[in-house]
Amino acid sequence: MAHAAAPALGFDSPGDVWSATSVAWSVWSTRPEVVAPLLIVAGAYAVGWWRLHRRGGSVSRWRVAASAGGLASLAIALSTPLERMAHASFAAHMTQHLLLIVAAAPLLLLADPFAALVWALPSPVRGRAGRWLRSGAWLRRLWHGLTLMSVAWLAHTAAMWLWHLPIAYDAAVDDRTLHDLEHLLFFGTAVLFWWPVVQPAPRLRPPAGYGTRVVFLVLAALQASLLGLLLTMNPGWYRAYPSAEDQSLGGLLMWAVGGAVDMLAVLVLMGRYLGAQEQTPALTSRDGEVPRASRL
Repeated sequence: MAHAAAPALGFDSPGDVWSATSVAWSVWSTRPEVVAPLLIVAGAYAVGWWRLHRRGGSVSRWRVAASAGGLASLAIALSTPLERMAHASFAAHMTQHLLLIVAAAPLLLLADPFAALVWALPSPVRGRAGRWLRSGAWLRRLWHGLTLMSVAWLAHTAAMWLWHLPIAYDAAVDDRTLHDLEHLLFFGTAVLFWWPVVQPAPRLRPPAGYGTRVVFLVLAALQASLLGLLLTMNPGWYRAYPSAEDQSLGGLLMWAVGGAVDMLAVLVLMGRYLGAQEQTPALTSRDGEVPRASRL
């Protein structure tokens, strides 16, 4: 089924593109199928946070802020105005993808929402959910396999490159169902990708070393930068976006913004590693053994 905005694909100059996108933002509207799940998740998180708080537990303010930022990124990325802009501008379409991949996914994992969401469930359902994550349970085995670094990296990289092939990208712009599937896969594989880096609960394996996570991120940044560079230097790949300047801008956004977020994550990991190294001598016991709590 083609989008209602499909006739707008005839724009061939940046001025036409940005005048159309300014009109798209002039009337804010939302898609119920997007807003309803986000409100349900936000409400469940609030209920779980309240129940945890009543039982003496707590969720730090920065994690609450991260959850709010992640949900807001999803709402903006999938809002009707940005959807309309994405049909007139490749740069706007790339902004959608970046919000899903390098904003919403890592922020929601940094929020570590598992405890709050589990406590939002009714008691019988909560117990059943716990059984699904026990050792040997099929759901635990499945998620354990999907969040392996090699699997997550390959899945996310494949989604990025295959969906940016002209035949797939143009088809997604023309058809709402394919467009939604594209976004779902980008967000889903981004969650898989960021999971072994952030390592939120439930923790299914011992944490990967800092060096391993840095290499994982650097390799991801290199392949994303290569794709962004190809899009920047080779405008005209996509039938849906005839403006060469617009396509180059979209490629530059992927190259610059996506790479910057990956490198920021690398710097954070390196900072945490150096901080852990500085603390290790102070935590070492007299017989030279590092206490269990300080081991990585």
